[in-house]
Amino acid sequence: MMKHYLHTSRKADCPVTTSQQDIGVTYVRWGKKTCPEKSDIVYTGQVGGNYYTNKGGGSNYLCLPSDPKNGKAYSYSNDGLYGAEYQINSSNNPSGFPASLYDKEVPCSVCRRKGKVSVLMIAGRKEYSGFLVSEHNSFNSKDFICMDGDAEPLDNRSSNEDGALFYPVRAKCGSLRCPPYKDNTEVFLCRLYKINMK
Repeated sequence: MMKHYLHTSRKADCPVTTSQQDIGVTYVRWGKKTCPEKSDIVYTGQVGGNYYTNKGGGSNYLCLPSDPKNGKAYSYSNDGLYGAEYQINSSNNPSGFPASLYDKEVPCSVCRRKGKVSVLMIAGRKEYSGFLVSEHNSFNSKDFICMDGDAEPLDNRSSNEDGALFYPVRAKCGSLRCPPYKDNTEVFLCRLYKINMK
């Protein structure tokens, strides 16, 4: 199924005919092994990223498939792909988010919604029980992502191996205007909006 969605070809080699069933959008559901209703799973896997103290390498989180095609082993010292762990416990737990996820690895799903739709992540809204998370501000930068409010662990294993880490994000007043925002709050609830386009 993944090959079907990821297949690309040049227009010169293959005529392009767009049908209604070909139109759609893909997005990542962070923290879940399933996709929401009305969306299909392209693949499910584990979140990966650069080690939190590495100075170089990638700065984004990746949704890695659970059936990778591994290449040859090399000995050069540029290891830059690690699993990701939740760093959310009782001291920094957003309201309603399970603190039992601490040090557990993070699953993800790449989802596809068919039809004339677009996906937009909006931070600072309360309609959805997701939370804005990223790397800790004392570590190297990573993307902000919308972690599902009903997040789950990849499996039952729990070990502190670090790698790419997820911490909840709080608002900081100053150049960020307060009001409407409020200092040191988990105001950054987020929602993935599905926008129907005509």
